[in-house]
Amino acid sequence: MNSHRNSRGLRLSHLLPLALAAIAALTCLLPFAVRAADHKSAPPAKPASEYPASDTHPNEHITVAADPCDDPKLCPFFRLPYIQHGLLPIRVIFTNDSDRPITLEDARMQFISANDDKIPAATEDDINRRIFTIHSAQPIHVPLDPFPIHRTAVDKKISQDDDDFGFKSTTVSPHASLDGYLFYDIKDLEDPALKHAELYVKMVRTLDGKQELFAFTIPFDKWLAANPNAPSNQKRN
Repeated sequence: MNSHRNSRGLRLSHLLPLALAAIAALTCLLPFAVRAADHKSAPPAKPASEYPASDTHPNEHITVAADPCDDPKLCPFFRLPYIQHGLLPIRVIFTNDSDRPITLEDARMQFISANDDKIPAATEDDINRRIFTIHSAQPIHVPLDPFPIHRTAVDKKISQDDDDFGFKSTTVSPHASLDGYLFYDIKDLEDPALKHAELYVKMVRTLDGKQELFAFTIPFDKWLAANPNAPSNQKRN
């Protein structure tokens, strides 16, 4: 009996470190599991031709669409309140129905207002400056310069949103679509900012570089007509 109890105790003593190690591993993984559960994803993109605001080039077999999100409730997956800070997220969708790949490596996608203001897509630095005030910057003193230079690291949530919701590639494969969100600073535009505005997309080329496609013009009036109750159809306060 004693030897039986001793052998059982020995087995338990061997198992105890393994159990503790398993508990420790689960404890380490729990925060990642919680973050994964909390993470929200954007709805899958449709082919560009299925969006109200789009422009198709039949001869080139390419369609580009623009789908703004002007209501935070309709794009709750973003980590930061871009819309509330005058930054309009626009999902841009490229659908390539041709037999050759195209590249967006040099593409320019400008928001052109009714007054012909040409607004490029905001960079991460632009977004960071808009959302976070200068008070969060840490001054860096340069020798012989009496004025501090303020340099602010881009907030990680901006980079994470770009990783999750921006363009994953610059190549649109044949018979495939590619999409990503871009942000445009419309804070100083007259209301409603989307009225008579358009997204102008140029310098899209075939991947072999032999052809530059004609520019695409996507009028946002089409989107406004399809979304009569959208905040962009109303004047901002």
